[in-house]
Amino acid sequence: MELNVKALSPKIGTEIPAPFYASAGAAAMDLHACVDQAVTIPAGGRAVIPTGIASAGYVALVFARSGLGIKHGIAPANCVGVIDSDYRGEILVGLQNSGDADYVIQPADRIAQLMVVPVVQAQVKMVDQLDETQRGAGGFGSTGK
Repeated sequence: MELNVKALSPKIGTEIPAPFYASAGAAAMDLHACVDQAVTIPAGGRAVIPTGIASAGYVALVFARSGLGIKHGIAPANCVGVIDSDYRGEILVGLQNSGDADYVIQPADRIAQLMVVPVVQAQVKMVDQLDETQRGAGGFGSTGK
């Protein structure tokens, strides 16, 4: 699989790393803040952080970096961002700060993860009944803690 990525900022590849996988088994690439100066996300607040790149060809899902989320309460404001395969604009990451202290994003900081997946559009078939399963309609905790 090859993902076409366009640098929208001359800083990409020099001051700001292009997306990369941090380890051989990583499922997602790190995205970096492409900002000229520090951005403070106040406690309880949100900010949109540019990445300086655009992509084409696949759906890209933007996830939180676990360390930012667990340690600082910094995560995507929409839980998971969806970059559609036909979107050609800059990938922007909306971050929220659910922590109790302001958080500062510095230029080139790793701010999120980008997972690339093929586009699959299901054909919707309306039916009168669904097949039976052991779980049935049990939701929200019905399979245990």
